[in-house]
Amino acid sequence: MNKAERLFQLVMSLRRTRSTTAHQLARELNVSERTIYRDVQSLILSGVPIEGEAGVGYVLRRDFDLPPLMFSNEEAEALLLGVRMVQAWGDPQMNRAAQGVLDKVRAVSAPSLLESLDSKTMMVPDFHVSPDVRQKLGQVREGIIQRRKVQFQYTRADGQEARRLVRPLGLFFWGTTWSFGAWCELRNAFRNFRVDRMGVMELTDISFHQEPGKTLDDYLRGVQTEEC
Repeated sequence: MNKAERLFQLVMSLRRTRSTTAHQLARELNVSERTIYRDVQSLILSGVPIEGEAGVGYVLRRDFDLPPLMFSNEEAEALLLGVRMVQAWGDPQMNRAAQGVLDKVRAVSAPSLLESLDSKTMMVPDFHVSPDVRQKLGQVREGIIQRRKVQFQYTRADGQEARRLVRPLGLFFWGTTWSFGAWCELRNAFRNFRVDRMGVMELTDISFHQEPGKTLDDYLRGVQTEEC
C-alpha cells in the first residue's frame, strides 16, 4: 500500500482503540516499527492530535474526527452496487478489497448516509460464478498484474481440448461469464478464453514484457476492427 493509504489506515486503527503501540500497529499494517514512527510523526505534523511516544504507545484524542464524505443518496447507492458487483462476481482478493473500500467509506461518511450504504434494496446474486471460476479468475488477474504467463487445459466450444500457454492481457465480464484476452503462444495470435472452460491451470514463473503487436491495446484494436 502507498503512503497515503497507509496513513489513512493508521488513523482508522487509532480510532478503533484507546491506546496501541508501534509494534501492534506495525503488525496490523505489515510494515516495520520504524515506518510507524515516521508515519505517526507525519500525521502529527499535519495536525492529527496523536499523543504518546515511541516505545510507550499512541492515543488519538477523542475529539478528533475525519471530515465526513458527502455523497448524495444516488451516489451512495451507486458505490454500494459497485461493491456488491465486485463481491458477487470477482475473485476472493477483490471481494476483500471491495469490502475494505466500503468499510473506509462508511467510517468517514455522514450519519445521514449510513442507511443508504447498508441498504438491501439492490442485491447482486452470486450463484452463477462458482468458487472454482473465482479462484482461476484470481490467478489470471495476478498473471495480468505481474506479467506472468498462464498455462492451462482448455475445452473449446466444440469439445476439443488443448494445452495453452498464454500472456494474459485483460479480463472481461459479460453478465454471466468471465473471459480474458491473451496472446496465445501456441497460435502466435490473440485469443479470447472463457474462464469457466479452463481446466487445471498454473500461473507460471515465465515473465513477459510489453511487445509491439502483443499488447492489450493491440488486442482491443483487433476486436474493434472485427466489429466494424
